[in-house]
Amino acid sequence: MTLNLSVKSVLMVLALSGLAACASTPPDQGPSKTAATDTQQWMDRIKVTSAPDEIVLAPHATGLSSNQSAALEALMGRWLQAEARELVVTSPNTAGAMATQIRDRLVTLGAPGSRVRVVGFNPTGPDDDTIRVGFLRYEAEKLKCGQHWENLAATRNNQPYDNFGCALAANLAAQVANPEDLIRPRDTTPIDNGRRETVLGLYRKGDVTSSKKDEQASGSISKAIP
Repeated sequence: MTLNLSVKSVLMVLALSGLAACASTPPDQGPSKTAATDTQQWMDRIKVTSAPDEIVLAPHATGLSSNQSAALEALMGRWLQAEARELVVTSPNTAGAMATQIRDRLVTLGAPGSRVRVVGFNPTGPDDDTIRVGFLRYEAEKLKCGQHWENLAATRNNQPYDNFGCALAANLAAQVANPEDLIRPRDTTPIDNGRRETVLGLYRKGDVTSSKKDEQASGSISKAIP
């Protein structure tokens, strides 16, 4: 997709860029001076990049069309699969009603309202009459192992060889479901206030606060007739 240099595109890039910290590291920065172990040196070489995954919608006075609803549903599926953070709706202020409808549609499809953000802007030209909806998608680049091999038989110094740990890091980069996890931890989920009040209520009354015993998980041998 070719991006123009309109105010809308700049705002979209800034909005999505604000969702994450610097996501890239040099592909081969050499041995890490802060690595705790030899294998951690290769973990530090994993390069994680981010790019917006977005769709462009034309405003309609009557609201979302059937094709636009289908495009939002497909975007929502990719967002859930990527386990991304925020969904950003960048809309001209003249299409605020449709932007609200898009947000409501995303919430209906399963996105928490707190994770859908609407960003408005004042259009400056005819190219600024579209609405962009998207999120940041992260990818981990593959590591190339085995580029330099020394004499593995020379073990008198009991030192790890240069490629030690590379395969482990390469497999992790290839298999991680959400590469953003390699950059920063996920946000903590809200506490269960109802369960906390239940436990505290039992504690104040001097009752047992642990859950009741589950007879099905007792570990006793079944007496059922085979």
